[in-house]
Amino acid sequence: MTVLIAGGGIAGLALGLTLHQIGVPFRVFEASAELKPMGVGINLQPNAVRELFDLGLEAELDAIGVRTRSLGFFSKYGKTIWEEPRGRDAGYAWPQFSVHRGALQMLLYRALVARAGADVITTGARAVDWQTSDTGVTLHFADGSSANGTLLLAADGIHSALRARQYPEEGPPIWDGRILWRATTRAPLFRGPAAMVMIGHNRLRFVSYPISQPDENGLATINWIAEKRFDPEADFQREDWNRAVDVERFIADFAQWRFDWIDVPMLIRGAEQVYEYPMVDRDPLPRWTFGAMSLMGDAAHPTYPVGSNGASQAILDARVIGAQLLRHGMTEAALLGYEAEMRPAATQIGRANRSGNGPDAVLQQVEDLCGGDFDSIDTVIPHADLAAHAARYKAISGFSIAALNAQPRTIAEGQRLS
Repeated sequence: MTVLIAGGGIAGLALGLTLHQIGVPFRVFEASAELKPMGVGINLQPNAVRELFDLGLEAELDAIGVRTRSLGFFSKYGKTIWEEPRGRDAGYAWPQFSVHRGALQMLLYRALVARAGADVITTGARAVDWQTSDTGVTLHFADGSSANGTLLLAADGIHSALRARQYPEEGPPIWDGRILWRATTRAPLFRGPAAMVMIGHNRLRFVSYPISQPDENGLATINWIAEKRFDPEADFQREDWNRAVDVERFIADFAQWRFDWIDVPMLIRGAEQVYEYPMVDRDPLPRWTFGAMSLMGDAAHPTYPVGSNGASQAILDARVIGAQLLRHGMTEAALLGYEAEMRPAATQIGRANRSGNGPDAVLQQVEDLCGGDFDSIDTVIPHADLAAHAARYKAISGFSIAALNAQPRTIAEGQRLS
């Protein structure tokens, strides 16, 4: 009675920790020969942090990340559109965390190995296909080997081979024309401790936040993302992704973004290495579960990184799968229950992010209304309207303050599958 997990990223490792917690045998199969701390900064929303705390990882999260205290939106002239407290400063029972994605993945990996043993994870095992039989499910790998289990969760990311097996006509991820340049820079904090900022509009944008505490010289590791929109049909689309590039490729667009509280060109030039990514997602699926197999994380619902939801949704997937296994046992009904709970919400989040109705929509609204230049934001968009927009997205994403604080634990303390 074993759960097979294809993928050793945040989704797969969070599921492994959840299954270990509730006493369900499992095996994780990761395509990479070795797990390494890849990626840059991400945010974990309070709904996901709650789940990691319930897994006993509070101290470990504090060791690798920063408890985010505020989020602000600013025009291309550095003028304040909207600022709000985040995490516990906003009234949540749990914080929001800004962390390095690779550090989070390695935290989950170390915790899983310490609790369940190194033999639960097999590296160098790239899943390519699966099939069911009377005895369960078989997962096939690129080297010709296979593994047998009772249920299979595909956590193999946005380029999921197991998703492609069910949707062979889908093709590659969909690029919307925006390019992201991502990096980290050692620099002083801005706008107080643990502040996250978004500057600009839909065609040109800069996002930044610290992912470490400041050192004795007042310098922290500042994660930043510079973003520019191109024609989706341009030749740019066909170049390699996730590659190191020179800052001269894009810094001229941000040369004038020097304000009294942040120096964007300084942050860009201070990075040791800058990586280029496309802004991509996939269309929502009508179905995640196929008998004894279901999709999770980015294999199920990849979305634009505009609402800090990707890793959070993957963690929530893992926890809900665990809760449904406790409810239905090691059956296909558990996977169907997980999909019924998570797919509508993930679809709604993906559509909101794609349509421009994410939390950052206020940036383009202000650009359209006044070109980003104003004396008082209330003369452009009333404060009440900005507050209502922020509240709507929290509700869509499942971290409305009152609702989340009132929710019972996804998995009760000490609960195990009998």
